[in-house]
Amino acid sequence: MKKDVALVLSSGGARGLAHIGAIEELEEQGYRITSIAGCSMGALIGGVYAAGKLKEFRDWMKTVDRKKMLELTDFSLSLNHIVKGSRIIEAIMEFVPDLPIEELPISYCAVATDLKAGHEVVFRKGSLFNAIRASISLPSFYEPVHRNGMILIDGGVTNPIPMNRVVRHEGDILVGVDVSGHDYEAQWKTHQELLEKRKRSKSLSQQILNKLIPDNLEFNHYTMLSRVSSLMIRQNSLLMAQLMKPDVLVDIQMSRYGGFDYDKSERIINIGRQKTQQALSKYQTDK
Repeated sequence: MKKDVALVLSSGGARGLAHIGAIEELEEQGYRITSIAGCSMGALIGGVYAAGKLKEFRDWMKTVDRKKMLELTDFSLSLNHIVKGSRIIEAIMEFVPDLPIEELPISYCAVATDLKAGHEVVFRKGSLFNAIRASISLPSFYEPVHRNGMILIDGGVTNPIPMNRVVRHEGDILVGVDVSGHDYEAQWKTHQELLEKRKRSKSLSQQILNKLIPDNLEFNHYTMLSRVSSLMIRQNSLLMAQLMKPDVLVDIQMSRYGGFDYDKSERIINIGRQKTQQALSKYQTDK
C-alpha cells in the first residue's frame, strides 16, 4: 500500500477545521504527508501543519468562543472590506513561527487570486504568513492584500482545491479534502422544520413575531449572493476533481456548520476524522 501522500486542502471558512481531523487520521493510519497545497482555510491549516504546529493550533482553537472571535475581529470603516484581518494572523503567529516557505520541512504552497489580473497566484517561497494572509482574503470581508502591484484575494475564487499545484513525488498518492460544499437539501429541510415549529408555537410572543416577520426573511439579497458564490466554488472544486482524479477524495458536505462557526472547532474536526476514515477505508478496500 502506497503511504506517501500529496495532500490538498480546500477553502471553506470554519468548515476547513475539518482538515485538522483529516490530517490526524492520515497520520494515525500510517500515511506520510510529503507535500501539501492549500487554499484559504486549507492554506492556513496546511501551513500550520507544515510548520509543525498543528497540535498547538488545535489546542488554541479550543479556546475560541464567540467572545474571543469578537476580540480577534479588527473591524474597518473601509468601503471594500469589513475586517482588516491582521489581528487573527498576529494571534496565530504567537505560537506558529513565520518561516520562509522554502525552509519548511515539507513542500508547501498556498493559492490566492489577483483581483486585477483575474488569475490565481501560487506562493511557493517567501513569508509563510504573507502567503496565508493573501489566500484567506475573503472578498468584501477581509482587507485585500496589496503586493507587487497585485490586489490579492481569497484563492477559492479561482482554485478552491488546488490539486494541480501540489508537488508530486514518485509513488505518492493524491489526497484531496474538500469542504467547499454544503448539504443544501438538508439545510433547506432544517430551515423548513424550524419555520413550521415557529408557526405551531402557542407562545404569545412567538405568535406576534410570526405576524411581524415574513416567512421568507432569510431569502434575501445577501443569502442569494452567498448561495450563488458557494455553488460556483463547489462546481469549480468538482471540476478540479474530475480533471486531476485524486486517489482519495474526502468530500465533506456539511448541513449544520457554516463558514464562521469557529467556536465549534472540535465538532468540525471530528467530522473531518470520520469522513477521512471512511474515504481511506474505501480506498484500501478498492486497492
